[in-house]
Amino acid sequence: MEAPPNPYGQGDGPGIGAITALAGRLANQARAVRYQRYRATMHPATDDRIVDIGCGGGWSLAALDPEAHVTGVDLTFREGFDRPNQRFVESDACDLPFEDGSFEIAYSNSLIEHIAPERRHLFAAEVKRVAQRYWVQTPNYWFPVEPHALLPGAQFLPTGARRAAWRASPRKHEWEDALRLLRERELQDLFDDAIILRERVGPLTKSLVAVGPRHLFAPQSAG
Repeated sequence: MEAPPNPYGQGDGPGIGAITALAGRLANQARAVRYQRYRATMHPATDDRIVDIGCGGGWSLAALDPEAHVTGVDLTFREGFDRPNQRFVESDACDLPFEDGSFEIAYSNSLIEHIAPERRHLFAAEVKRVAQRYWVQTPNYWFPVEPHALLPGAQFLPTGARRAAWRASPRKHEWEDALRLLRERELQDLFDDAIILRERVGPLTKSLVAVGPRHLFAPQSAG
């Protein structure tokens, strides 16, 4: 598998490239560890049908596991789904064009925080409708660095101040009105039949993962 691209881009200006390069290396390491945890938790079979909702680019599940039977879903066209066992579908994550139970696994990495809060229940319902079991990851609201803008504490600011602070982002991340990080309670409320796993950096919880439905999984630590 080729090395994934830096999700934070190259950056520009004195010191900015170094910041985004370091953040990219840490993000890629975290995602590699997450993928191994996904496999250890979900135990995907070789013939499982998997939908990757909000598949993005270089870190799609199709790129991570070229042998898997993956259907990638995103709002805009994404390359990398040209293998016989993989395909891409352009769709709204809150209104998926699949029959009930079409997949064994629904996988979603860092998508739900980009969906407007008032529509997130629609996304959660679609995840549970189209797949027998699911893995939904999102950054933790309480982690001290906002991961999209790479700004300390930006998520804690009121909207106007947060929008202004966004202009200082070292990765020049475009402002999104819908972007709101989730607290654990919010994720649990959306996926009330899930186990919530925590990805940690030292004592801090960096990301949260909803895994469900609960009855299909042996009891496991949320730590």
